[in-house]
Amino acid sequence: MLANSPTYQIIWEKLPDDFVLDDEPVDNINQPPLAAALTESLELAGKLPINALATTNYGICATLNQKIVIKAPDWGYVPSIRVPRDEVTRSYTPQLQGDIPAIVMEFISDTEGTEYSSKPTYPPGKWFFYEQILKVPNYAIFEPSNGTLEVYKLDDLGHYELQTPDTDNRYGISQMNLFLGVWEGMRENRNSFWLRWWDENGELLLWGSEVAIQERQRTEAERQRAETEKQRAETEKQRAETEKQRAKRLAQQLRAAGIEPEV
Repeated sequence: MLANSPTYQIIWEKLPDDFVLDDEPVDNINQPPLAAALTESLELAGKLPINALATTNYGICATLNQKIVIKAPDWGYVPSIRVPRDEVTRSYTPQLQGDIPAIVMEFISDTEGTEYSSKPTYPPGKWFFYEQILKVPNYAIFEPSNGTLEVYKLDDLGHYELQTPDTDNRYGISQMNLFLGVWEGMRENRNSFWLRWWDENGELLLWGSEVAIQERQRTEAERQRAETEKQRAETEKQRAETEKQRAKRLAQQLRAAGIEPEV
């Protein structure tokens, strides 16, 4: 295998400050909202620790045979960085600055096919880079137009193996203690397919808009509960007053008959 070749050398070193990064627009209008949705739900659920790094079209680096290689997955998650955050503002080098990403994702665009490129020569393909260079344990490829999701995991031989989803059609990402799946619905005025997270109890990690709706529903439910309680109290008050008047009339009738009612 190429990784055992004497000409195949990986070095983890910081990207030079004068290195010119590509400044190309994203390939697909779906990419930014898909990535933002993944990160937002993690943060709101408290699943994004302060030392974790969620990346969007952000360069992940390695030096292969003395040549810098940078790939920018559409979304990625690094469990822990070990340097100040201002040291990873331009790019991120695993091993040197923190953990290997737990997962990287590519959203298929007009350049379909590059996500599967195992080209080993410089510059290497995405598949080869994630599998053989970074050795990212989870690689997801998502087709936003039809909701097709493929999740690959590194096997014991260091190769990606296509996973079968569970009975809920989700994929366990053990490094995050979460499940990844496809959800169809409305967000940002777009009725489409989205990637969503579920926790180990099967609970969906919500977006901010959903949290707001849930909060409004709780507020409305609390208002209705308070109104129901108020009506119940009023009904009880009226019942007690009716009973008081009934007892008063009965006492008057007994006294009229010469009978002193018991107190």
